[in-house]
Amino acid sequence: MTNPISRAIAHISAFLKEFQVKRFVAVVLVGFLVLTTSVNADRGTQAVTKRVDQAVRQDTSDRPKTTGEWNKEARETEDAPGERVQRIAKESAEAVKDFGSLYPDTVKRTAGDRD
Repeated sequence: MTNPISRAIAHISAFLKEFQVKRFVAVVLVGFLVLTTSVNADRGTQAVTKRVDQAVRQDTSDRPKTTGEWNKEARETEDAPGERVQRIAKESAEAVKDFGSLYPDTVKRTAGDRD
């Protein structure tokens, strides 16, 4: 009776040791991948953020450009729905005008590529 129990315990012990080694190797590999790839991703993210900020800020219109600016404007006009509607109409007109001015440039660039 002792022999089958000891064999079972030895078998379970060996399985658990092997399982822990596999788990340790997996954690080490995943950690290595995360640590080596996050350095480059952080630099790339910063570069993209700078480019987006530059693109957003080169527009000279008075429209809000970020979510924070939109929220600030909404808080400013929270108690004045008439003023809010006027601002929205003005900003919408500016947006349509800006979009309309981009269209001919886009057509020229696209048509020029197909020659």
